[in-house]
Amino acid sequence: MEDIAMTDQELAVRLNHRAKGVTEVVLNRPDKRNAFDDVIIQQLIKALEQVDADNNTHVVILRSEGKHFSAGADLGWMRRMADNSRQENLDDSRQLARLMNVLNHLSKPVIGLVQGAAFGGAVGLAACCDIVLATEKASFCLSEVKLGLIPAVISPYVVRAIGERQARRYFISAEVFTARQAEHFGLVHEVCEDESAMERRCDELLLQLALNGPEAMKAAKDLVFAVSHKVIGQDVIDDTAQRIADIRVGEEGQEGLNAFLNKRRANWIPESN
Repeated sequence: MEDIAMTDQELAVRLNHRAKGVTEVVLNRPDKRNAFDDVIIQQLIKALEQVDADNNTHVVILRSEGKHFSAGADLGWMRRMADNSRQENLDDSRQLARLMNVLNHLSKPVIGLVQGAAFGGAVGLAACCDIVLATEKASFCLSEVKLGLIPAVISPYVVRAIGERQARRYFISAEVFTARQAEHFGLVHEVCEDESAMERRCDELLLQLALNGPEAMKAAKDLVFAVSHKVIGQDVIDDTAQRIADIRVGEEGQEGLNAFLNKRRANWIPESN
C-alpha cells in the first residue's frame, strides 16, 4: 500500500492506496484507541473530501489501526469542551456534524471495517458507511448518557441505521451491544470471525464492486436518498423515471448496455476480474 501524505505532522488520519481505484481512510491513533477530538475530526473531513474529489478513487474503505475502531470522544478533548462557552461548543459540534454529512453523502461507495470497540461517535461513522463489516468480537455502545450527554449529532444517521425502536433503548440505556446484535439491528451488514476473515470478505466485496459502473454506483446511492422515507406519489414516480432515462442515455449507461448485449467486458472492469 502507498501512503499519501496530507500534512507534515504526525497524522491522526492516513490515506492509503489499497489497489487500483480503492483508497483507504485510516484512523491512526491506536495508542488512544482512535478516540475522537477536534484534530481527528478535521483530518477525517479533509481526507474524505480529498478522496471524494479524486477521479481515480472509485471505492473507499474506512478502517482503523490497532485493536479498536474508535473508543468515542477523547478525554482531553471532552475536558476542553467542558470549559468552553456554549458558542464554542456549538462550533465544535457543527464540525462533527459536517464530518457525518460528508461521509454519509460521499459520492463513492464506502466500506467500513470495524474491530474492537466502536463507541459514541464511532457508531455514527459506521451508520454513515454504505457497507459495514465487523469482527465477531466487535462491540458497540451509544455511551453519551453515561456522561450526562446525548448522541445528538450522530442521531439522524444512527436512527436510520438501527430504527427508532432500538434507538429509544440504546440511546437511553447506554448498554454495550454485540456485533451480532448490530447485524440484527441493521447497523452491520456482515459479521466475520476475525480481522483476517474481515479482510478477505472486504477483498471479495472489492472484486464485486469493480464489476459495477462507478457513475452507476454513485447514482444508485443518490437514488436511495431520493426515495427513502418518501411517499410514493407522482413526484417520486416522475423523478425515478427521469433518473433511469438519464442514465440509459449517458456514456456509462450506453457502454454497459452495449457490453451486455454484445457479451463483452464493460470498459470500467479491470482486466484481472
